[in-house]
Amino acid sequence: MPFALGLLVFTFLFIIPELMKYAEEYISKGAPTLVIVRLVIALIPMALGLTIPMSLLLGLLVTFGRLSADREFVALQACGVSPLRLMRPVGLLSTLGCLATGYVMLVAVPNANQTFREITFNVIATQAEGEVKPRVFYDEFPNIVLYVREVPQTGGWNGVFMADNRSGEGSAIYLARRGRVLIDRQKQTVAMVLEDGTRYTADPAGKYEVFRFVEPFFLRLDPEHMFPKGGLAKGDREMSIAELRARAAELQAQGTFPHNQLFEIHKKFSIPVACLVFGLIGLALGATNRRDGKLANFVIGVGIIFTYYILLFLGQSLTKGRQIPPWLGAWLPDIVLGIVGLLLFKWRNRVADRPLRIPIPEVLNKLVRPRSLRRGAVRWPSILDRYVAMTYARMLGLSAAALASVFYIAEFTELSEKVFKGAATWAMLGIYLVDKTPQYLYYVIPLSVLLAALVTIAMLTKNSELVVMKACGISLYRVAVPMVIGAVLAGGAMMALEQTVLGAANRKAEQIKHVMRGGSPDTFDVLNRRWVMGTDGTIYHYNYFNPRGSQFENLWIYKFSADLTRVTERAFATRASYESGATWRMEQGWSRTFDANGDPIPEGFTPFAANRRTLEPASYFTTQSPDPDFMSYTQLRAYTDRLEASGLDVVKQQVALWRKISFPFVTIIMTLLAVPFAVTIGRSGAMAGIAAAIAIAIVYWTTISVFAAMGAGGLIAPLLAAWAPNLLFGAGAAYLLLTVRT
Repeated sequence: MPFALGLLVFTFLFIIPELMKYAEEYISKGAPTLVIVRLVIALIPMALGLTIPMSLLLGLLVTFGRLSADREFVALQACGVSPLRLMRPVGLLSTLGCLATGYVMLVAVPNANQTFREITFNVIATQAEGEVKPRVFYDEFPNIVLYVREVPQTGGWNGVFMADNRSGEGSAIYLARRGRVLIDRQKQTVAMVLEDGTRYTADPAGKYEVFRFVEPFFLRLDPEHMFPKGGLAKGDREMSIAELRARAAELQAQGTFPHNQLFEIHKKFSIPVACLVFGLIGLALGATNRRDGKLANFVIGVGIIFTYYILLFLGQSLTKGRQIPPWLGAWLPDIVLGIVGLLLFKWRNRVADRPLRIPIPEVLNKLVRPRSLRRGAVRWPSILDRYVAMTYARMLGLSAAALASVFYIAEFTELSEKVFKGAATWAMLGIYLVDKTPQYLYYVIPLSVLLAALVTIAMLTKNSELVVMKACGISLYRVAVPMVIGAVLAGGAMMALEQTVLGAANRKAEQIKHVMRGGSPDTFDVLNRRWVMGTDGTIYHYNYFNPRGSQFENLWIYKFSADLTRVTERAFATRASYESGATWRMEQGWSRTFDANGDPIPEGFTPFAANRRTLEPASYFTTQSPDPDFMSYTQLRAYTDRLEASGLDVVKQQVALWRKISFPFVTIIMTLLAVPFAVTIGRSGAMAGIAAAIAIAIVYWTTISVFAAMGAGGLIAPLLAAWAPNLLFGAGAAYLLLTVRT
């Protein structure tokens, strides 16, 4: 049971980020429900290759910790059952885990990865027009930038501005009343179709040409954005063993050493064997006839998982550097941890009553010592309150630690490869994980509160303690008071995170991740906003902006009519330097004005060596790009109000704004739901409580994603989209509270 529950929890946590990233986006685009279901199913095998060995190790530690705490391991030893004899059931379970992981790595993962690629490819190809958001610059097409005023529900775009820089910066711009994308998936071609518009072309000297069109105007685009090189050809992780061997032989025939392919072949076998290694280590760490040391064993188990993946990526890095053969790189963690496991087992078989413990300093013991043991202790909270609160706090801490460790492991496995390749340093990875901690806590706190409440009530019920409390005249409502207070404090902590450090930490973490993946610090966030819309509708485009010196390099300025159907002025400067107020010094450039029909005025072309021009102030260009994930509630509200005052569509921002208020209340909703629900479980105990928590969490997160996507798509009001999950689950909690026997 601990293994099964751990597998559900870890797998669910692994796919949460991808689920929120893809499912919400595709639902808002109108993707069919079957496609979303297939997408979620395709994500599961990707996680199982990691979560099966993890769940096996932690399941064994929980099992042996329970045997030790209940003194059952002492009874086994008294009957002559040694740790060596326990290797039989442990070996059987580890072998089953090895076979299951082997199937996942050899069959399920390649097929699921390929299915995932096909699903995302098909959705992007069929929903390409939906990628372009109204009044937001879209630059995913190579050397093409789009800006549209409106995206109708019927498809296509209204009010289109397009800059075509394929022949050089600022070479051509298009204005059109309507536009759309045509994609031929069979021929793998992409074309932009513009209707009723004008094309403006200019060379660096300022010579201009204007071409008007009413009939559809077709521009062929580079299809690589929609159709990656090789189409849907399989990568190394999507290949079977036979395909990897064939690819390796092909590379060898070309004179290239196939280290990636050979490493992938051995990794498909080495990761399943990790189950056997973890089984040995789990028995060695968990089997003891002492009641204490369980927390230390749990922490060490998480550390072993980290160590395994560190060694795995170290082996991959050494393999690519030709320092060790591919087979050794893939098997390195199994060899090292296997030796450690044998030594630990030998030590455990000789001394069974010495657990590996993490000592708690006396200062902390004094802090957590019950107040009733201190002189002059206050009678409120009562002994019962303290007992329930301490049980709840212990479950809350263990749940938060276990759940957060999953996020750390997932991020570590993704980014540690960059460290081993030399693209980043350990310090960068450490700072990144520290900056991501507020986001992890924001995800973990609600589920931890739910788990803690369910497990606490379930344990009180199983041990008949709740029956005794009721016999003394204490109702279930009174017992739950410490847990409700804990939920309120947890919700307050989430609000504090949201309003203070969460947005800034997310932005900093994403910046570090951008650099670790090969990007330059100068191309993240504000310095990457090479297209900016001014407050008066002027569009600014630049190659580079130095925020410290407030200087532009190669600045283009476009002014339009109010309906965005014609250009009124266009200017260029090799350099622009900020002086004061809204005044800029323009150097080595030109300006051109246009008449009421959009034609260039012959005498309107003015080259200059230097002049001054009124633009937006420098602070306008240094403002960080607005992203709800990087903004606090007050910042997002102010930004949304500005957009709404300008007449823009702010539905998506309003959904995000209301979610920032509604989501922290989930801790109270989950607690009110968990208390009566745990009582209905009966005497099944903590495992049943954990299982119930997982089921509730999965349903709740799914509900959040669905309603958020519906709100972003305009199907329901933003307020309802944000609060509907809390209203639904709150109604369920109220019903259970009113009907449960208290």
